[in-house]
Amino acid sequence: MLTTRHGVRPLGPPDLDAFLALAGRDPVVNVFVDYRARTTTLEPRWLGGEMWGRFEDGELVAACHVGANLVPVQASVEDARAFAERALTRGRTVSTIVGPQDAVQAFWNGVARGWGTPREIRWNQPHLEISGAPAVAPDPLVRRTTRQDMDELYPACVAMYTEEVGISPEYGGGAELYRARVTQLVNRGWSYARFDGDRLVFKAEVACASPRAAQVQGVWVPPDRRGEGLATAGMAGVVELVRREVAPVVSLYVNEWNAPARRAYERVGFRQTATFATVMF
Repeated sequence: MLTTRHGVRPLGPPDLDAFLALAGRDPVVNVFVDYRARTTTLEPRWLGGEMWGRFEDGELVAACHVGANLVPVQASVEDARAFAERALTRGRTVSTIVGPQDAVQAFWNGVARGWGTPREIRWNQPHLEISGAPAVAPDPLVRRTTRQDMDELYPACVAMYTEEVGISPEYGGGAELYRARVTQLVNRGWSYARFDGDRLVFKAEVACASPRAAQVQGVWVPPDRRGEGLATAGMAGVVELVRREVAPVVSLYVNEWNAPARRAYERVGFRQTATFATVMF
């Protein structure tokens, strides 16, 4: 297939090996797109969008996931600008731009004039990783959740999302879809929690995973139980379980201003390896 202006074209199943090699240059930072590629084989109907590739002399040098989330992959500033130019020809269909800070900033500078005013921009989000045993004792009560936990788990997921994003996932009739997503993670064994009696007091999920890394999201403790060390011991428990059962490296990214969470992750043994940015609409 011929490439378009600036060497950019949509990728498909024949490009899967080249794409996985590209993502594999930084398999932890790129775990989301690696996961999406492996689970969809880059088939557009399964992607729910497109994966764009940028080529130089016939070689894939950068990519861009364009679905509900737009995610640059191994993109230089020049690559991000080329993807932005293509994006301007189709208008905004994404709800979030997220990924390595320099690429996101370059992409946003290229589309800002045509994509409208974002709801929020978070330019500085430390990307953290841990590849060994946690530095603190794991909470032994952290476990995988089951569908029998949904009465406690689902409201906690809604509360976390609303607190983190600033809008409820149920807004505009999204409750059924969001409940299905939570249930999917439970069924996959990617949802973890700690209970005091019947009450959930800590939770976290694996958002995506590859053979080399897993990305954690949705870390949450009820407001009245914060400051007790539940997040630190709970995350140590999640790290232990995920490294044993899912992937050898655990990653996440956190807002710069979330000092309590950053302290908890540091105590567990997470270290910053990159900086992300997010533009939300």
